Amino acid sequence: MRCPYCGYKEDKVVDSRATAENSAVRRRRECLKCGRRFTTYEYVEEVSLVVIKKDGRHEPFDRKKIIAGIMRACEKRPVSIEKIEEIVTQVERAIQKKSDREVSSSRIGELVMERLKVLDDVAYVRFASVYRQFKDVNQFMQELKDVLVKEKRKAAK
Repeated sequence: MRCPYCGYKEDKVVDSRATAENSAVRRRRECLKCGRRFTTYEYVEEVSLVVIKKDGRHEPFDRKKIIAGIMRACEKRPVSIEKIEEIVTQVERAIQKKSDREVSSSRIGELVMERLKVLDDVAYVRFASVYRQFKDVNQFMQELKDVLVKEKRKAAK
């Protein structure tokens, strides 16, 4: 493991624990050269999944792409990287349970949106606006109205 800060090849594990869903091992590491700490995750390698894109192309499943998309949606929002990792793990698990080896990109997007909607409304609307490729302001406004109705129901309870 290389230190992401200085590139040194040796570190020590400071803390190691299973994630909430026992799907990975989270390790806090400390670089033996610069002393900075960083986190790594170890996952069991599952059967490789293939994503079928909207244009029909097939490409390997890449959790980093999902993380990047969610991080863009959560920019400047109070959402921790741990929560984002948790969402991606939940999505990956759901895909592996329900599919053989292929999954559509639209199914992945729907699974992400379901979880973002519960986590953070603003991040959900941001993700949905890119994912659903709203054609006009009316589609965007309808999505916002749906979120506002949900918020009013929550407040009434």
